[in-house]
Amino acid sequence: MNATAVNQSDCPEVKVPVPLFFTIGVVSLAENLLVVVAIIRNRNLHSPMYCFICSLAAFNTIASLTKTWENLMIVFSDVGHLEKKGSSEKNLDDVMDSLLCMSFVGSISSFLAIAMERYVCRITKRFVFTSSYITIFYALRYHNIMTMRRTGAILGVIWTTCGVSAVLMVRFFDSKFIMICFVVFFVVSLAIICFLYVYMFMLARIHARKIAALPTSSRGKCRRQRWRGSSMRGALTLTILFGAFVVCWAPFFLHLIIIMVCPMNPYCECYRSLFQLHVVLLMSHALIDPAIYAFRSAELRHTFRKMLLCSDWKWYT
Repeated sequence: MNATAVNQSDCPEVKVPVPLFFTIGVVSLAENLLVVVAIIRNRNLHSPMYCFICSLAAFNTIASLTKTWENLMIVFSDVGHLEKKGSSEKNLDDVMDSLLCMSFVGSISSFLAIAMERYVCRITKRFVFTSSYITIFYALRYHNIMTMRRTGAILGVIWTTCGVSAVLMVRFFDSKFIMICFVVFFVVSLAIICFLYVYMFMLARIHARKIAALPTSSRGKCRRQRWRGSSMRGALTLTILFGAFVVCWAPFFLHLIIIMVCPMNPYCECYRSLFQLHVVLLMSHALIDPAIYAFRSAELRHTFRKMLLCSDWKWYT
C-alpha cells in the first residue's frame, strides 16, 4: 500500500492475531493429514473420488504447514532471533509463498476435479422406479471414463501445473497479467463448479420427487424413504460445498480485482484493509473441507476410529 493511498483512506488495516493463524493452521494440519493417511492406508478408499479428496487434503496440508511455519518465523522475528531482511530469510519466504500459491491453486483444481467426478457419476447413474422397489444401475461407461490410471494422470497434471504456476506467480506477481490469469482461473472454475452442482442438485430433487410419488406399499415404503433421504442429503451436501467455497474464496479474489481496478480509491483501500481476514477465510476453508468431504463418509469415519484407537491395523492392508 503506497503512501498516497494511505493518506486518502481513513480505514486502518485490520490485524489478525498471530495465535489465531497458528491455531487454525495446526487444527487444519491435523484434520487434513488424518484424511490423507486414512485414504492411503485403507484400500477400500482407493477410488477416483477418494483420490481427488486425498489430493485436496494434501494441498490443504501443505497450506496449513506452510502458514504455521510462517507464523513461527514471525514469532522468532519479533523476539529478535531472526533477521527480516536477510538473504536466506528472503529466499525462504519466497519458497513459502510458492507453496502457499501452489496449495491455493491446487485446492481449487482438486475441488473442480471432485465436482467433475461427481458429475460423471451422477449422469451415469440410472434409477429404475417400480411400485415396490428402487434399483440403481451404474452404466459401464463410468468405469471406462474414471479409471484409476486416468485418475492418476489427472492428478499428475494438477500437481505439475500447480507447481509451475506457483513459481511463476511468485516470480512475476507484480505483473498484472499474472493476477488477471489467477482471477480468470478462479472465475472460470467457479462457473463450471456452479453449473455442475446446480445440475446435480436438480437431478437429486427430481429423483426425490419420483421416489415420493411412488404408490405406497408395506414392502417398499422403508426402502423408498431411505433412497429419498439419501438423495436429499446428497443435494444438501452439494449446496453446502458450493456455499462454503464461495464464502471462503470470493473475498480474496475480490481483493485481487480491487488491486488491479482501483488501487488509489479510498473506498477500495478500506476493503483492502481487511486482507488478513480474507486470508483467515482461505485457511478456514481447509478446516471445512474435511468435515464436508471426509467426515460425512461412513467408510472414512470407520477408518478414523480404527486409526485413533490403534486397533485392528491389519484391516488396512
